[in-house]
Parts: sequence; C-alpha cells; structure tokens
Amino acid sequence: IWDKREALDLIQDEPRLLRPHNYPADSPGSGWRVATASNGIEVGVLNVMGTVFMHPTLDCPFRCVDEVLKKKPETLNVVLVDFHAEATSEKVAMGWYLDGRVSAVVGTHTHVPTADERVLPQGTAHISDVGMTGCYNSVIGADTDIILRRFVDRLPVRIEPASGPASICGVVIDIDELTGLSRAIERVRVDEQETGAT
Repeated sequence: IWDKREALDLIQDEPRLLRPHNYPADSPGSGWRVATASNGIEVGVLNVMGTVFMHPTLDCPFRCVDEVLKKKPETLNVVLVDFHAEATSEKVAMGWYLDGRVSAVVGTHTHVPTADERVLPQGTAHISDVGMTGCYNSVIGADTDIILRRFVDRLPVRIEPASGPASICGVVIDIDELTGLSRAIERVRVDEQETGAT
C-alpha cells in the first residue's frame, strides 16, 4: 500500500482500508476497526504484519494483538485477524496463539491459497493464506512474461500486473455470534470465465 503515493490519502480517509496495526502509531490510517455487519452484529477487524522474512523492525505482531484484545469492548465477541506475513510457520503460530481468543486468523500476503483451513481446538478458525484476487493466468498476479524474464535473465524489471480473467479467493466462516467462536471454515475460489472478448 505504501508503494502508491495516492494511497496515502485513501488510507487516511477510508476507514474500511486497514494497514498493519504494528506499524508506528503515527503512520497514516489504522490497523483496527469495529464495523457493523448487515445482520447488526459488531465485528472487530485487525490487521497485523509478520516479521519473519519481512519487516523485523516492526512491533511484535503477537504482542500487538494482545494489546488490542485487552482494550476491545467486552461486548465485542466477533474478532477477525488478518495476519499479513511471509512465513507459514509464523502464521500457524499466530493461529495457535490466538486460539479461543478471536473468531478467526486469516493469513494473507503470499497470493497462493493454502489447504490447511480448520477450526482449532478452542474455536478459532485458521488458514495460513487465503490466496489472492487477480489474474489467474499469471505469476501470483504479475505479468508472466515479465516475471519469467526476471528469473531467466536475472536483471531488474518493472513488475506489472497481469491482465485477463480473474480469480477471487477467500473463506466462508461460520461464527457463533454469542461466543465469537467459529464452527466451520471453508476455502472458496471463483474463477472468471474466459470469454475470448478483448
């Protein structure tokens, strides 16, 4: 998000757009929000970034989540954690760390959906990576020819998004509104049909 200058105003003005909560406190935007779902239930959404292979100087994501949970309203039962991290081990560890304390821990960042979705023993739904939304005839959303040149020629190239039919990945989570714990999690992927139209 920080790579696009125009995003700085958007992240400051659009409450639905979250940035990692464990960034410095004076960073634009927020990493925590309580929203009201269409059924009237309040849902807390928290975004934190991992530090393994990414940004080791950020605040500890585990402690950051602890601080948010200490301050959340007692009446807020449903809490979703978007854990933006590179290492699967760090994402799995976060799931176990928060088991029974949040509704779900959904990993993001690698663009490739993992097949490890499950409800942990204390009721937290977990998946290491939910996958991406973007062109599926690509290298994790980027133009295939450009990425292949980068790997083969070993020269720096400007990465461009791929164009073509898109795929959207996600999860459907069944959450008990009273306890905030999850009953089920299901991985989903919907592919846009190739029409041949230009």
